[in-house]
Formats: sequence, C-alpha cells, structure tokens
Amino acid sequence: MYGENVRPNIQVPPALPAPGTLLVDTSRADRVGEFRGVAGPYWSLRPVGGGAEWEVEPRYVRPAVLIEQLRARTARLNARSRGEVL
Repeated sequence: MYGENVRPNIQVPPALPAPGTLLVDTSRADRVGEFRGVAGPYWSLRPVGGGAEWEVEPRYVRPAVLIEQLRARTARLNARSRGEVL
C-alpha cells in the first residue's frame, strides 16, 4: 500500500500566453514585460515602454494584476509623450 494516493512529482508548464500579454518576472523584482515568444526553454519578455528583451524561465512568470498593467501602460504613455518611444 506504500505509494497509494500519491501524486507524481510532475510540474506542468504554464499555458503559453498570447503575444503582447503583460507578465511579471518574479525573479527580477517583479519586473513587468510583454510576452514576445519562446526561446528554447525560456520565455522572452520586453519592457512595456520599449527596450531590450530578456529571457526568463516560465516558472518565474505570473500574469500582471490590473494595477501592474496600469503602471506599465502609464509609464509607456509618459515615455511616448517625452518622445522616448514611438
């Protein structure tokens, strides 16, 4: 009877988000980025206001909550008004 009712230790990878979805990288002080795609075992994220993409393991990513989405979008709009991004 040993081992009955024990779930196997299998990690299910998170579902692949749509490109442009705002995600939070918890391994980098909750940095918010847009999902850009998959690069091997990593997900590529890009800052909302533009900039260099970075890669993160999917296990360190979570969907951005509403306040995080608003902050990221507001920062992008402010940068756009200053002419820093298109």
